[in-house]
Order: sequence, then C-alpha cells, then structure tokens
Amino acid sequence: MLQKNVLEYLEGSAARFPDKLAFTDEGESFTFGRMLACAQGLGTALARLSPRHNGPVAVLVDHTAANLTSFMGVLQSGNFYVPVDSQMPLPRMEAILETLDPVALVYTEGTKETAQAMAKFCPILEAHQGFAHPADPALLVRRRAQVLDIDPVYAIFTSGSTGTPKGIVICHRSVIDFVEWMAEACEFTEQDIMGNQAPFYFDLSVKDIYLTLKCGATTHIIPKKDFLFPTLLIDFLEEKKVTALVWATSAFHLVANSGILEKKAPSHLRTAILGGEALQAKQLNIWKKALPNVQYTNLYGPTEVTVDCTWYPIHRDFADTEMIPIGTACANKEVFLLSDKLEPVPVGQPGEICVRGMGLARGYFAQWDKTNQAFIQDPRNPNYPDIIYRTGDIATMDENGVFTFLTRRDGQIKHMGYRIELGEIETALNSIPSIKEVACLFDRDRDRIHCVYTGGEDSKALAKTARSILPRYMVPNIYHQLDEMPHNPNGKIDRPKLREEFLNGKN
Repeated sequence: MLQKNVLEYLEGSAARFPDKLAFTDEGESFTFGRMLACAQGLGTALARLSPRHNGPVAVLVDHTAANLTSFMGVLQSGNFYVPVDSQMPLPRMEAILETLDPVALVYTEGTKETAQAMAKFCPILEAHQGFAHPADPALLVRRRAQVLDIDPVYAIFTSGSTGTPKGIVICHRSVIDFVEWMAEACEFTEQDIMGNQAPFYFDLSVKDIYLTLKCGATTHIIPKKDFLFPTLLIDFLEEKKVTALVWATSAFHLVANSGILEKKAPSHLRTAILGGEALQAKQLNIWKKALPNVQYTNLYGPTEVTVDCTWYPIHRDFADTEMIPIGTACANKEVFLLSDKLEPVPVGQPGEICVRGMGLARGYFAQWDKTNQAFIQDPRNPNYPDIIYRTGDIATMDENGVFTFLTRRDGQIKHMGYRIELGEIETALNSIPSIKEVACLFDRDRDRIHCVYTGGEDSKALAKTARSILPRYMVPNIYHQLDEMPHNPNGKIDRPKLREEFLNGKN
C-alpha cells in the first residue's frame, strides 16, 4: 500500500515495538507507544484550535525528546511543523513568525518565557498539556485524509545571520523517498542505537528522527555540554552503546582535534555518517586510526534537496592533503554541473551543482521571488515543466561520475590572474598537523587572500609552511590566528562573521 505520510513510520514502530525506547534526553524518555499517544493528544488539541490544515505550526525547540513528539503532534493535526531555535534573537524569531502567520506555537516549560513573548502572533500551547489532551480519533482521521504526500511535513528556516530568513518547505513524499533509500543504503535496523548531535532546527536531524521512526531504532540526544568535554562525550557513547553517528562534520572534526580518540573510543560504533561541511582527510584519518572497522560515509546536500543529494561511502585511504569526494547521486535524484551560462560542463571542469528529483523542496515559504531564482526550469529540457535547484556550490565530476566539492560559488576567485578555489587552499592548510580549523576569505578590492585559523603555529611559521605546499598564487597574503573559530548554530564555521571582522574592517 502506498505510504502517503511520515506518521506511518511512527505508527508502524509503535505497533511493532510499543514499549521500546524511541527518543530520550537527560530528563525525559518516549517509547514508541507513548510517543504516538502523546502526539495524538497534541494533534487533537491543535486541530481544535483551528480549522486550517496544511498550515504551519511553530515549535520552539530546546533539543529535547519532547520537541520530536511535538513534531509528530503537529503532523497528527494535519499541519506541518516549523522548528524555531528558542535561543535565536527575538527580532529574528518575530520576523519568522510574522512571515509564517502560524496556526499555533508549541513550547516546553523551559521555553515558556520566550513563547509568551511570541503570543501576539498566534495561540501558544505547552507541549505536555497537549500530550495529556484526550485524543479524538475521528477528528484525527478526518484531518489526515486532507493531507497528500506532496503536502508539507516541515519547513526549516535558513540560519544565516543577515537578510530575510528563508523557510524551506519539504513535503512528505520527499522525506519518505530519502529515508527509504538511506535506511537501505546505510543498513539501518531496529538494532541501531543512534547518538543525536544535530539541533532540531538543522535539517541534518531529519535523518536521526526518521531513521529512528522507520526502523524502530533508539536515539539518545547527546547533552550539549558533552561536546565541551570530549571525555564525557565518549563515555556517553560507550554507556549508551551507540552504533551510529549521523553528525555534522564540524562535530566530527571537533572530536578528532580534541585528542580524545588517542585515549578512548566508542567500541560499539559501526557507522559514522557526516554532512554539513567539507570533510577533511586529516580528521577522518584520526578517527580511522582509532576505529578502523567503522564505515565512514560523506554526504552532501543543501536543505532545499531534503537533507542530502550525494553520498560517498569511504572505502579507501586518503592522504591528509587529499580532498574527499562527495560521491554520486542518492537514489531518485539527478546531480549535474552547469556553467554560468547554464550549460553542461566537461568532465573534470568546475561547475555549479544542480539537482533534480523528488527531493526538491516545494520552495521558500511566502517568498516567490527567491523561489523562482533558485528553482528554475531545467535548461536541458525545453519541452515541459522540469524544475531543478541551483545550489550555488561549485564541484567537479570525474570520468566515473564521482563529484568533488570545491567551494561555494562566492568562494571561486581570481587572484594574480589565476582562477582559484578557496576550498583547495583550506584543504592543503588543514593537512598541516598543528592546524585545527581553517577558513580562507578573499578581499577582492585589494586582491588579497586572508587565512583565519586555529592551531599551534604562529603566522610566520604557517606562512612558511604554506609556501612549501601551495603554488605561489594560492598562498594566503594575510594570516589571522584565533583561539577559537566562530561557528553558527548549525556548527558550521561562521564565515559571514569572519568576513565582517577581517574584510569589512579591512584589517
């Protein structure tokens, strides 16, 4: 029978494993059975709040298991959920809610004060009060019947610190399509125990959530403080017998750079799946040395393509100086490269990554201009509507169809007459043993490459090493050593902040 709604994953696992632990944090746990019952209660409460269906319901997230049950409750009501980081600045939160005009806002007791400040935009409902609401099965059936698989399951707003936030709308069929593929490709089963790192307003967490629900696995939400103390993190993974990590690459790098893996490593781990930023070989090799039998997989994809569109299971060794490919297209997605003129590029030449397939977002919520700029007619097909997404990322493809990410479109520069990818410079500098993190910026006005880094070498020593491993025209002109690299809420290097500090001020 055709699956139409991601709720069928929860309902199936609740039928098979009603008393099995689904999601747990430091303070609360949900079995599949309890999660379903609570979601039906919240869904009933939300459905009675408004006659709307397929409307947005904001969920203030604070990285708790109750957040995930709230998501399911929103879906039970026939609406779609919008995770909103409870720690984001209030003006940005207000901008998002003003754009959404949500059906309601769901919060937990820990985010009550923020929720009350947002009550001017919509009704607010405390999650556990909703969980305790008596379910109305007939009402829920009627609401479910109104939802098609092409209707939204969630919208995630981009995390950029400037400009108008963009709400990326993803439908049920796209999530189902992706999760069915990933569960099989990465061999997930009900035996898996996952250690969640990604915040729930970051689309990387979609994998943790729906692999758990589909397979009947268990996910432990890792306390944020454990990433500040790597010994605690490894102890947590060992205590919970975690078998699978679906992490942001930055968290994977952080653990490698901490040195903890030379002392202890999580012995139950079978797979580590990374995404969100370029995976660096030096940090991968630290993990592989500690855990050589783990399957490491590099995934790539912007939020607009339902989490990921390429994958690369790592089956060979890489030197620290090598760039790790992002691989080939995930099932039912086509990935290809176009030039600035929207023409196919030859093998081995850089081009913009473009994607077509069921995974494409429905667009940006209430922003038709931005939607029409990024989601365009396939220039290769003049005969009928055929939408592709332009990622803004630059890559090459080899003769075997394997893609290697180079840089963002604005990271492709022309310096000293040469066309250069800043990502290539970063990969080379990251291979230096004492370097922990590195980001390169380009000052077009002065034709200078800036290198911002953390690690042990002073700028003179690093510049000398850079000259020994890079062509003259790729060597940075200016070096900035930091005690700590700034990261955005998704864990990625905060490049806009670095540009503001080191370029806009013309340091």
